[in-house]
Amino acid sequence: MDEVDRSILAVLEQHGRISNAELAERVGLSPSPCLRRVRRLEETGAIRGYRALIDPAAVGRGLRVFAGVRLVRHARADVVAFERAVIRLPEVVHSHHVTGNFDYLLQVEVADLPAYEDFHANRLAGLPGVAMVTSYVTMKTLSPGTA
Repeated sequence: MDEVDRSILAVLEQHGRISNAELAERVGLSPSPCLRRVRRLEETGAIRGYRALIDPAAVGRGLRVFAGVRLVRHARADVVAFERAVIRLPEVVHSHHVTGNFDYLLQVEVADLPAYEDFHANRLAGLPGVAMVTSYVTMKTLSPGTA
C-alpha cells in the first residue's frame, strides 16, 4: 500500500459515494488506474464495504448507551456462549472485548430510557455468564467533521 492508496482510502472514508472520476481527480490519477486501485483495495480487504450512515433517532434508536459487561468466569465455553448470545441482540450495534474493569464494552441503541431499562433487565442481564453491567448514557456524540 502506497501513499496514493492511502489517499484513495482517506477520500472514500469521508465520501463513500464519490464517482470514480471525482476520486481520480482528488488523488491525482486518471480514472482507469484509480478504478484498478480501488478494485485491488476491495479484493485485498482494505475496503470491506460501503455503508450509509443512518441517523439512529430517525429509526427509533435515539438513546445510545455504552454498557460495560463483566463475566462471572472466563472459561472459553462461557466466553463463547456470551459472544454468541450478544451478537444476536439487535440493540447491540457494536461489541468490543476489552481489557480493564470490564470484559466487554457494548454500544447499545434503543428508543429511550424506558426501552433501555427493559433491554437491560430482560435481555442483557440474562445473557450467559453475565455477572455485572455498568451503563453509561450518552449525552452527546462528537465525531470528526461534526463540530
